[in-house]
Amino acid sequence: MRIGLVAPPWIPVPPPADGGIEATVDTLARGLAAAGHEVLLAASADSTCPVDKIAGLPVGDPGSPGSCVDELRHSILAYGSMGDVDLIHDHTLAGALYRHRPGNTPVVVTAHGPFDAKLGEVYRDIARDASVIAISHHQASTAPASVVDRVIHHGIDTSTVPTGTGDGGYACFLGRMHPSKGLFQAIGVALLAQVPLRIAAKMHSREEHEYFSAVIKPLLGPQVEYVGELNTTDKYILLGGAVALLNPIQWSEPFGMIMIEALATGTPMLSTRRGSAPEIVRDGITGYLRTGLQGLAQALSAAEALDRRACRVSAEELFSADAMVANHLGFYEELVGGPGMGSSAVRESLPAEGLRVGGPSF
Repeated sequence: MRIGLVAPPWIPVPPPADGGIEATVDTLARGLAAAGHEVLLAASADSTCPVDKIAGLPVGDPGSPGSCVDELRHSILAYGSMGDVDLIHDHTLAGALYRHRPGNTPVVVTAHGPFDAKLGEVYRDIARDASVIAISHHQASTAPASVVDRVIHHGIDTSTVPTGTGDGGYACFLGRMHPSKGLFQAIGVALLAQVPLRIAAKMHSREEHEYFSAVIKPLLGPQVEYVGELNTTDKYILLGGAVALLNPIQWSEPFGMIMIEALATGTPMLSTRRGSAPEIVRDGITGYLRTGLQGLAQALSAAEALDRRACRVSAEELFSADAMVANHLGFYEELVGGPGMGSSAVRESLPAEGLRVGGPSF
């Protein structure tokens, strides 16, 4: 197949540091190409993913994520340059709503955000003309009726991730500098357990800077260190040396990329029972799911005894790049397999008892 991939416009593919969507698009593009398919990528002009790329797209501005004008312009240029592709897989919102797409080319959209009151209505409209992939079973369960066609978990190329020994004597937190990510709670857990905490967080927007200055900075000290935003190499070093990843998310996160990255380094995770966390963490085996600071602090004290090899194996078996690519290819083939296999036909073929899913069941 010749497959068009559309990434968001703000960050290059692959991302130099934080960028879960862009990292996923990069892994998918490389995997599809390795499987013998032609890939045409629409992404920020400074992207280095080794597949064919659409020329003429601007370099993204990571300081303006979510800009409607940037995404609209990017999508119009991307769809106008796709040419003769068998299928377009879009990872934006604006592109999926762009109606002037090439001919009758099937369009697949991955929903990276929550199906909340606002986005749920957007995806209901998208689903009229495109097929929708959810990235976790929990996320799919919150979607409006007849919107989601498939659930496919994200995956990573574990062969590129070094395993660590967890001998650094610290816990770590990685994520965006935002209250929903649970950094304030992570600090409380580390202090209760008397375990040093190292924080690596993206901080670009004004809201993120204000949260850091008002809430997090006053808590920094000998036991709580902010190390900045890390590149991929340094991120894996930090994860691999940690006793555990503290990820006490405060919202129903559709999927936690940092959780499977931690697993790949052999590092257990501590999280709340929110969103996709129960689909990723095997409680008592690859981490702990707990409620409240005291419960998480007790789990942190016990995390060092968990088998780090089990964490690595979980990433390799359940969240590999190979599995993610294979599940996407299976879905693509259904969509381009013959007459009548468009979005509505696939959706109507779903079993009455639930979604047809790719990847492991939970």
